[in-house]
Amino acid sequence: MAKPNVLIIEDSPSLALGYAAQLEEAGYLVKLATTLAEAREALSGGTFAAALLDLQLPDGDGLTLLQARIADAPAFIVITSDGSLSRAIAAMRLGAFDFLVKPVSGTRLLSTIRSAVDQAQVKENKTPKGLPKDDDRFHGFIGRSPAMKQVYRTIQQVADSRAAVFVTGETGTGKEVTAEALHAASRRSRRAFVAINCGAIPENLLESELFGHVKGAFTGAVENRIGAAKAADGGTLFLDEICEMELKLQVKLLRFLQTDMIQQVGSSRAEPVDVRIVCASNRDPFREISEGRFREDLFYRLNVIPLHLPALRERGDDILLLAGRLAASIAQEEGRGEMELSKASRAEILAHAWPGNVRELQNTLRRAIVTAPDTDIEVNIPHGAASRMAGGASTAFPPLQVAARPADPHGPFPVDLSGLNGLTLAEIERIVIEAAIERQYGNIAQAAKRLAVNPSTIYRKLEKWNE
Repeated sequence: MAKPNVLIIEDSPSLALGYAAQLEEAGYLVKLATTLAEAREALSGGTFAAALLDLQLPDGDGLTLLQARIADAPAFIVITSDGSLSRAIAAMRLGAFDFLVKPVSGTRLLSTIRSAVDQAQVKENKTPKGLPKDDDRFHGFIGRSPAMKQVYRTIQQVADSRAAVFVTGETGTGKEVTAEALHAASRRSRRAFVAINCGAIPENLLESELFGHVKGAFTGAVENRIGAAKAADGGTLFLDEICEMELKLQVKLLRFLQTDMIQQVGSSRAEPVDVRIVCASNRDPFREISEGRFREDLFYRLNVIPLHLPALRERGDDILLLAGRLAASIAQEEGRGEMELSKASRAEILAHAWPGNVRELQNTLRRAIVTAPDTDIEVNIPHGAASRMAGGASTAFPPLQVAARPADPHGPFPVDLSGLNGLTLAEIERIVIEAAIERQYGNIAQAAKRLAVNPSTIYRKLEKWNE
């Protein structure tokens, strides 16, 4: 088997020779270029699987090689200093495979080159994956609106990159479906996809869940356990509700992203892993950063490829398309045979704002199908103001009547108990929990602290209410 060719574009002779020595020892054929002109000449006269690219070159900016969209271009790996991290991220958005921060460890250099070469070899042996022109399905999504087609295009463009993807969007828009689509469309699809909810796991267990632990590391650690990062080695690690992660663990996650090395709880040995990171949040990360709950340096490590999912109300006719497909699927699951949405239900679906997005639509349709006396699906949506407000909280219960909100979210919790007359204890519990979440601006962990319960308790209840 022919040795892969790697081009090193670096004007520092000591660095270039150091990289070359490590790569040649690992079995690669290496060519050096110290200027943009030499790099262009090398690229036009030969084929390379990967290229290390320094952005600061004597005769110009290394980004111009990415902007030029050279035919049969290699997988560019940008090498940058900490001060030019923003430019490295710009390079990723132009199609760079990955970026490395100087000084680069030998382990990180070789693992990144290996991944880039593997991608090049996979591309040689497969047919191009274009977007379906007429189909309205795409890796778990249903929809053909312009907003969703843009999402599909982005997924296709970045699927094979190692660049981290930060998915944002309202609850129920399909953030985990997006992560699964990125995995399925990538060369990593034959390896594991591992999802972990950073908000549903108690703080003292999240590090162990993420990085693993050795036997005896803490009370209850009765055996060695690999974490999610190791389980996803070679595949994709999805970190949901990333903004819920405690600051102490954010530091360790940042270290992992910088080194590609994990250290199990209770162990003194670090080991390399190769994972593609996809994370998601339904909260505004910029607000979390400004209020000190999320590290800015971690955000810029994770937000290399930003991907925002449109709310269901922003997807036009996708709403009826989704409703029809979901209704048919749910009816089959429930053993109801062929069923059809009534004309009134279709109008009702179009008129509703769907603050809970696709998840709310699924639950509404399931309720209508299960209770339908015949083959007509009659959708009944609560008409309260809260359920109609775009982006508001969806609830079948009357809103808790709270007096003027105090400026301090930790202050007293004044309520008008007359609004609770006739409600069951379970209904009152839900109203109180949702009000606590609202008072803490969507922060589940803080709401749980105020209610003196574990965050996982709230997440279980939210999941149950959304069924």
